[in-house]
This record gives sequence, structure tokens and C-alpha cells, in this order.
Amino acid sequence: MSYLKKLRASVLGGALAAALGSAFGGMAAAEDITINMAAPDWPPTRIMQDLANKEYKAKSGNSVKVVLDFIPWPDYYTRLAASLTSGEKKYNMAVSDSQWLGAFVEGGYYLKINDIIDKDPELQAIFKDLHPNLVAAYSTYPHKSANYYGFPQMPDVLVNYYRKDLFCNEDEQKAFQDKMGYKLPCTPEEMNEVDWKMWEDFGKFFRRAKGDKLAGQTLDDDFYGIAYQAGKGYDFNSMQINGFIWQYGADIWDETKAPNGQALGVVNSDTAVKALEHYLSLLQYAPPVAKTGTMDIFKTDELFREGKLAAHIEWIGFAETTINKEMSKVADKTGFAKMPATKGADGKMIRWSNIGGQPFVLTTWTEGATQSEAIEFVKWWLSTPVQTKFAQAGGQSGLKSVFASADYNSYRPWNHAFGPSLDWQKDVWHIPEFFELLVQQQEEFDKAITGQQGAKQALDNIAAFQDKTLREAGHIE
Repeated sequence: MSYLKKLRASVLGGALAAALGSAFGGMAAAEDITINMAAPDWPPTRIMQDLANKEYKAKSGNSVKVVLDFIPWPDYYTRLAASLTSGEKKYNMAVSDSQWLGAFVEGGYYLKINDIIDKDPELQAIFKDLHPNLVAAYSTYPHKSANYYGFPQMPDVLVNYYRKDLFCNEDEQKAFQDKMGYKLPCTPEEMNEVDWKMWEDFGKFFRRAKGDKLAGQTLDDDFYGIAYQAGKGYDFNSMQINGFIWQYGADIWDETKAPNGQALGVVNSDTAVKALEHYLSLLQYAPPVAKTGTMDIFKTDELFREGKLAAHIEWIGFAETTINKEMSKVADKTGFAKMPATKGADGKMIRWSNIGGQPFVLTTWTEGATQSEAIEFVKWWLSTPVQTKFAQAGGQSGLKSVFASADYNSYRPWNHAFGPSLDWQKDVWHIPEFFELLVQQQEEFDKAITGQQGAKQALDNIAAFQDKTLREAGHIE
């Protein structure tokens, strides 16, 4: 081919390619994109990784791989914080506890997503479908504002795990009726109506020593009726105590009322003291580990799966291991119900509780195609079909189209307690100083739990510290 013919062919070929590119929006080559996500290591995130590996395919045609870096829960906050503040920019996304939002937003690490939502009808539809308490807890900073940062990854609530084989045993039923004067609850419907006085009765009744009989069997170890969150680490005792405080009609410091909301006289009100005293009074019926400040979410889960408890209060996120026969001695003996409540003067149940679960967020350095693909992954994850599969695999969905569906309660034995509990969820603070407040509060609560001080002293110390800290930070005038 002569030089002129080659030149003409090249020009014509280029023109044709340009025309085709214009007509069909361009033919960009597919990219290989990896989305690195920090995640706590527990069943809900493992299920998400499994579903993504098996089913996720990017609509763009890009080859997108979502890789979760699983970090043990006890180390998760410190390791994520270390990564974010180091400047290494390792993660494109992170599963984040809601109370971390303020610290990591103010630090410049979490991406504000309002503009992304405003431009995307699919995301707008998702947020309309989410339970509003989840949006407030998982997405907003300042708390309950119109500034959005997170998407729900796994909503979670505290529920009652109980031994059906014990609570429904005929001999135990008769003995309980004779001793307590009322029927021992057995069905999930009956257990849903349990208040804290009944919970105390379970603790008294099911306490047995090694060698005693329980449901016709001789025990080879001591056995306890109840357990609940009382650990010093991270936020464990606060998550349980906050529920008692709210159910009694008292409050923690409310950041939505800043700068006028007070800590003194609120955090340590007489009603809050009574609530904490009630919480502390139940410890005598729990395993001795409760008085050491180590009866946290992992210990109560372990004790229950080992068959050493009649009932305990735990996050739904741990339930999947409880019904796994390879991991639990009580896998086929466990029932689930709503967490115990406080019965009001009108006889109605007051069920306030501290929300668990986590949002996942985008980091501010995640841009371009990686950001676009991360958003597409979020939309895939929060689609009704995928959330249904997540629930069927043992997770929880915050989409009303999923948790309010006719089939939802059939997926897992605890699902009947999930949807109704969402209406009663509140959250702890989202402000940047949350960790400082939390560490001091956990320490003071632990001193009360371990018998070093009373409820009033603990709350007086907490209120004083919060007043000083929040004033210095400008949250209280």
C-alpha cells in the first residue's frame, strides 16, 4: 500500500472511530478496580463478602473486586483510626460504628454523600425505604441533621436469647409457677412481653449449683439464669445501661440540643440514678464474671453457647453462631424474643434501647471510577433482592420493603423481634469527643459494676466530666 493510501486509510479509520464513539457514547476499555474495605470480623460482614464474591458484577463492565480487610472487633476502632490518621489511604470504604462519624468526619476522612444522593434517584429511593432511626444513627452528622455520610451495612438491636428446652420444660414450668406465682414464658410471643422484674425472676429461679437437677438432668457445672452487657471494654456496659436510663424516662447528654443541652442534672438525675441502680441490682443473678467487668458481648455469647445460661441479652449479629451446631451446644435449643422492657404506669411496655450495627462509609480520597464503583456496590447491596438474600443468610435489613415483608420472619427465628424493635432505637453521641466521653463513662460504670462505688457516685462523676469536656469543646454554653 502506498504512503498516500495508508494515510487516507488512517484518516478514514480515525474518522469512523470518532463517529462511532460519538454515536455510542465512547468505547472506553474496561478497568480492573479493587475496592478495599475495612470491616469488623463477625458474621454480618462475612456474609456480605460471600455474597459479593458469588454474585456481584459491576454494571459498568469494569472488573470490580470488593476486598474486605477483616479486623477483630476488640482492635477494630484503634486499627481503623490508626490507618485513617496515618495518611496511608489504604481503605476506599469502611464499616464504621455510628459514634465514630463526628471524629472521622471532622478529621476529613469520611466523604459527605449529599451531592451523590441528590443526583441519583436510586439512592433517593433507598433512603426513603430505610427505617428513619437507621438513617439518623448511621448517616447523619451532626446527629439527626441533613448532612449524610453513611449507608447502613448491618442494622442491629439487642434481643433476648433463651433456652426453649428449659423455659418450656414441664417440670420447670410447674416449679416456676409454684415459686413465682405466674406462668414461666415459653413461646416467643410470651417472651416478647417479659419485663425486667420477670427477668430478675428468671435469674433467681434458674440459678443452680453443680450437682443440682435442671430439666431432669444433673448439672456438671454451675448454671446461671441471666446475663447481659456489663463489660468495661469499648462501649459494652454503656449500650445496656443507656437502655435502662431511657426506659426509666431519663436521658444521656443530648447533642441535638447543643449548645443549650446540659449534662449536669440530666446525666445524673434522680431518675437516671434509679435506672442504674436497677441495672446493678440484676448483676447478683448473673455469672460471677459480671463482677469483674468482663461480661461483654463476647463473654455472654460464649457462656450461652456453652450451655451455662438460661437466657442472655445479645446483639442479633451474634445469633448466627448460636444456631450453628458446630459452634454451639444449644444450637437447636435456642429461642429469641425482644429485649426485656420497663412496664410503665399505664401497663404499656417501654422498650428504648441503644442501637447497634454499623453504616459503611466512603473515604474522602476515593475518587473517579473507584468512587463510582463503590457507590454502585452500595446500591447493589441495598437493593431489595440482595438485602433479602442477606436476611435469608442470617443478616438484617433496614429496608422496610424487606423487614416488613410477609416472609421476613420466616428467614431466621429472631427476625420477629427485629422490625418492631427498630421503632425504639436511640443512639449515643456522634461528636468528635465521643471516645474521650465513652472511655471515662465505661470506667465509672465499671467501678459501679465491680462494687467500688454506687450508682449516684458513678453518674455524678460522669456528669461532671462530661460538663467540663463538652464546655471546653464548645458543645455547652
